[in-house]
Amino acid sequence: MDSKNRASTLMRKTLMALTGLFLCFFLVIHLLGNLQLLLPAEQAKQSFNGYSQLLSGNIFIKIISYVLYASIIIHCLDALVITLKNNKTAGKYAVDNRGKASRWYSRNMGILGTLILIFLVFHFKDFWYQYKFGSLPKDENGHKDLYAIVIAAYQDWWYVLFYVLSMFALGYHLLHGFYSAARSLGLYHPKYVSWVRVFGIGYCYIITIGFAIIPIYIYLTQHVLWN
Repeated sequence: MDSKNRASTLMRKTLMALTGLFLCFFLVIHLLGNLQLLLPAEQAKQSFNGYSQLLSGNIFIKIISYVLYASIIIHCLDALVITLKNNKTAGKYAVDNRGKASRWYSRNMGILGTLILIFLVFHFKDFWYQYKFGSLPKDENGHKDLYAIVIAAYQDWWYVLFYVLSMFALGYHLLHGFYSAARSLGLYHPKYVSWVRVFGIGYCYIITIGFAIIPIYIYLTQHVLWN
């Protein structure tokens, strides 16, 4: 690989790391907002709908949302280019011993990323699109009743299962991506490697379990606890 290609690959990895870390930060904020769904029903409805209304009407949040959309697109495109280049490079060698030195999720980031992308298409269609362009009913406070849409979506066990499996795919994707981003940005120093690992694992567990428990809780509440 010549110096021009190396510089291009380094730039792509750095951009992918920065967009990935921004998305990691967004996931924390998104999770904190969604955890309101675990409150008692009436309190959850008022709190979640009020929160959604606040986000949709805040100019600062709108700017952040545009950065979010751009980050998702750039992250996906960079991942595709890097994956294609890696596959092309790997094809030049007769023997591939990566399996002996890497985890299965590290070798299948493309598959995990594709599953997450499919999930995002459904997620945006069912919630973001409905909130922005759908004819949602209003709650007693005059806010769009996104809470009712969320509750209705998690009535089907297959949708809940799809959501939970997607969160595990996200968790593994984050686990590898967090380490890769740390290396790309020069943060994976031997002196701090143990701290990076602990923080990365803890973050991935919190995000995965935090998001996965919400649809499970709603489904059980609606179909088991109330029966």
